[in-house]
Amino acid sequence: MKSNHILVPVKGRRVDEEALRLACRLVREGKGAVHVLYVIEVARSLPLDAEIPAETAKGEEALARMEEVGKECKCHVEGAILQAREAGPAVVQDAEERGVDLIVMGMPYERLYGVSSLGHTVPHVLKNASCPVLVWREGMSPEAEAHANASTREQTP
Repeated sequence: MKSNHILVPVKGRRVDEEALRLACRLVREGKGAVHVLYVIEVARSLPLDAEIPAETAKGEEALARMEEVGKECKCHVEGAILQAREAGPAVVQDAEERGVDLIVMGMPYERLYGVSSLGHTVPHVLKNASCPVLVWREGMSPEAEAHANASTREQTP
């Protein structure tokens, strides 16, 4: 798969680095660019352009880390922070505006009420993006795997 422009939405998690490394490997073939997007989700009780210093600082820190990873991978990385009500629609709109060839999303392994959860952003992007979407889900931690195996044994008669 060759892509010239890839969008990688990030939240400052470890899995974001792996998604970016994957995007850099894919774009290196085509010598394109990777766009990294950090979305600050603004509560409906605040104006959309409200200043949220703590979130902005987290976004800047995440983008700085992603730029370091890009340098390690010898890949051109451009970062941006966007404020929106929800991350999913913001990612889809940003991908459309940039005309990216691919969205690469990192997703941590999370369990909600004992069930693996995709959250809200990934399903929205998968359903609404006009370009291909690649989801990189990190593996289960040893603790989560042990818990999942125990739950499976409990359900087996």
